[in-house]
Amino acid sequence: MSPARFRSVLSPRRFEAFEQGVRQARRLLAGRVVWNINSTARGGGVAELLESLVAYARGAGVDVRWVVIEGTPDFFAITKRIHNRLHGAVGDGGALDDQARAAYERVLADNLPAIGERVRPGDVVIIHDPQPAGLIAGLRGGGAAVIWRCHVGLDRPNERAREAWDFLHPYIVEADAYVFSRESFAWEGLDSDRIAVIAPSIDVFSPKNEDLDHSTVLAVLRASGLLADGGEAEDSTFRRRDATPSRVDRRAEVFEDEPLDARTPVVLQVSRWDSLKDPIGVIRGFAEHVPESTGAHLIYAGPSVAAVADDPEGLQVLQEARALRESLPRARRRRVHLASLPMEDAAENAIMVNALQRHVSVIVQKSLAEGFGLTVAEAMWKGRPVVASGIGGIRSQIVDGETGILLSDPRDLRAFGEAVTGLLLDPERAELLGQRARERVRDEFTSPRSLLDYLSLIRRVLERSGVRAAV
Repeated sequence: MSPARFRSVLSPRRFEAFEQGVRQARRLLAGRVVWNINSTARGGGVAELLESLVAYARGAGVDVRWVVIEGTPDFFAITKRIHNRLHGAVGDGGALDDQARAAYERVLADNLPAIGERVRPGDVVIIHDPQPAGLIAGLRGGGAAVIWRCHVGLDRPNERAREAWDFLHPYIVEADAYVFSRESFAWEGLDSDRIAVIAPSIDVFSPKNEDLDHSTVLAVLRASGLLADGGEAEDSTFRRRDATPSRVDRRAEVFEDEPLDARTPVVLQVSRWDSLKDPIGVIRGFAEHVPESTGAHLIYAGPSVAAVADDPEGLQVLQEARALRESLPRARRRRVHLASLPMEDAAENAIMVNALQRHVSVIVQKSLAEGFGLTVAEAMWKGRPVVASGIGGIRSQIVDGETGILLSDPRDLRAFGEAVTGLLLDPERAELLGQRARERVRDEFTSPRSLLDYLSLIRRVLERSGVRAAV
């Protein structure tokens, strides 16, 4: 995708700096491939981030590619355990022992030959998160410069987080650089000269974030079963990344007493079915502390659990959320809607999320732990008021009271309900917060800034490592 489209979004000064960076990247990376390696092609913020950044880098004339490793159910259970520990949570309570290490290394040893034969000396490899970290030594030994990019972290690490650090340290210490989303996420014991901070970003032109008019929003939500049918044929056509037309045909699986009317105020959280995103707390906090007199309903929307290969907990968490909803008194239950969004077509899924975020009155992100939380930036870009946990990378995005509301204690359900209720009852304040939020995303969290940050890091790594481009 051509990066020239950002001329319509960025200020002239920022766009000129971006164009200069594009020219520098072409010169620096001529003859090299920049590889990105992660563990899933869809579902979650990392895959969405790569889908955009890889496309814009290639549109800028740089050979950037993306590889997804394969793994066994045992491997993904272990890496999910590591993920939870990095967030300071116990997860499934399983051990990160010698047996877990052997299973982890076995899968990555199986992946290395196919990847290693394509990566040449002089290439740059960016390894994303714990799953493929065991590839670092092998690829660096083959003459590539290797960067490890960690998308999760804690401002105040606990012993569980350090347990995950200890497990991963032998693999990631071999990297030429370590990238974290916040300075406070950087691990203890790493070479400070090799640490870089790069905040994630969103693609404002993707199906998930592109501007939609009101009629398209309603058409998409009705076609996907997220709103009651309007009784008339509506055009749910949207544009894919390559500008070709498509249409919303699949329907979400919605657990509800009756479909939502388009006029009903809605509070929304969009997250994976993950205990760290706290769907149970969101449901309870809304049902118990957002009064029925507001007229508002809650939608908790997550991806189809069958579609996210690297998250084995999804089905269990969805079942727990459904059980809680069913246990609520009828008056409260009818105001709670759980939506499992189809994932067969990533663009179709994205346009559903976009339409949801643009339709609702308040968006929440009541996570118990969060690496960065790109759903917050996405919500802010839509000009919506956001109530979110004051943790992790969310604190980098929201200026409390100016571009959203931060919860000092994510487990305080009463405070959560009061913050949401306050915005529902004060639409003028909600609108002002939303307007300021959009401007903050425009300045700080769009794709060009990420690309320039990565370019600066790659330049430093290549200069320091002395890696030469392949002939």
